[in-house]
Amino acid sequence: MARKLYPDAASALDGLLFDGMHLCAGGFGLCGIPERLIDAIRDSGVKDLTIASNNAGIDGEGLGKLLRTRQVKKMISSYVGENKEFERQFLAGELEVEFCPQGTLAERCRAGGAGIPGFYTKTGVGTQVAEGKEVKSFDGQDYILERGIFADVAIIKGWKADESGNLIFRKTARNFNAPMATAAKICIAEVEEVVPTGTLDPDAIHLPGIYVKRMIIGAPYDKKIEFRTTRAREAA
Repeated sequence: MARKLYPDAASALDGLLFDGMHLCAGGFGLCGIPERLIDAIRDSGVKDLTIASNNAGIDGEGLGKLLRTRQVKKMISSYVGENKEFERQFLAGELEVEFCPQGTLAERCRAGGAGIPGFYTKTGVGTQVAEGKEVKSFDGQDYILERGIFADVAIIKGWKADESGNLIFRKTARNFNAPMATAAKICIAEVEEVVPTGTLDPDAIHLPGIYVKRMIIGAPYDKKIEFRTTRAREAA
């Protein structure tokens, strides 16, 4: 079996990046994002990227770094959120954005990974989401056709993996990472720890190693908080 663990993000991406490519990126805001891989993509200078991701991080963090350097041509996302540069580029016509309902986006990636080219859903019927899409009636209800997503490369963030690539996500950091991992020709996983094969409980594995072609250890991380909410101390 070929060794999957690479020394760093740049070497793990070597030979895979090209202008105009399509990426799937796991994460939700700043939770569960493949930080080291994003930095390496930025440093590579690859451009005209189409990226499927729930959002684009925040200004200057996560995929927001690639927006800042103008390496992204199109985002397939469900949320612009607090990323002002994302919003500015979209409203200025500098960035193409395909808005996709959050559950539909997850299912489009899951479907693509399962070899399903399209599926029908009620989500978006009668709205702008349905514009230009086939509508079909099932049992008297209208559904719209959504296409599966299958990219050139998927970049994901995991918690713990074994040397074979079997991977565990940690709590909410699981988010979009699992469906994104299957929806590409090559999946690169950035993890916090790698343990010997056979160490992980098979019942605890979230993503089988067959989907993971390359891995890096990204730790240690500076755990960033998008919104810090605190409660005022009560008077003694």
